[in-house]
Amino acid sequence: MKKALKEMETEENSLKRELQRKAVHVTSLLIVAGYYILPKVVLLLIMTLFLILFLELEFVRIDLKLKLPLFHNLYRKKEEDRLSGNVFFLIGAIIAISVFSKEIAIAAILMTTFGDAAAALFGKRFGRIWIPKLKNRAVEGCMAEFVVDLLIGFLFLDSWPVILVMAGTATIVETVVDKMDDNLIIPVFAGFNAQIITYIIALGHLSLLA
Repeated sequence: MKKALKEMETEENSLKRELQRKAVHVTSLLIVAGYYILPKVVLLLIMTLFLILFLELEFVRIDLKLKLPLFHNLYRKKEEDRLSGNVFFLIGAIIAISVFSKEIAIAAILMTTFGDAAAALFGKRFGRIWIPKLKNRAVEGCMAEFVVDLLIGFLFLDSWPVILVMAGTATIVETVVDKMDDNLIIPVFAGFNAQIITYIIALGHLSLLA
């Protein structure tokens, strides 16, 4: 009985920490809002300045071994001696905004935030079917992420193929990634694939008109 209660408490604490970590990523909404309000170059400048600030804080945390107030409990164990996901997320968002169209960049950033959160939270809370050879990956979490990514796609994009490619790419990357940080490669890979499909569709339309 005590063992079962301890396992339940551990699971609840793990879920609570995951919620706290994902809450930080909701700041992506500020990036999206800024993209609609500010000129693109101004937004990128602000994001780059924040990236520099985050890198300085990471230097203090990793190399100087100093705990950062309010934040030190939010880091995963694997982030104790490496850059945190927040830094990679900001790099990924900067790349997405710099390279991709506005709608694709926004969708990629939000899929990284809310799709990843859905996968983690649903997987931890409702996960029953675990994917073989993939660490801590539940089918329920993958399904939740794909649905959330599709909804985000419908909000910002108007092409079924592009939406499916983005949602599929984001879900697959988040599911299979291990060594690399998904906060970086989800927006970059999902945005890149969506942009390529967009160009292919546009070329197809032009060839029909020719």
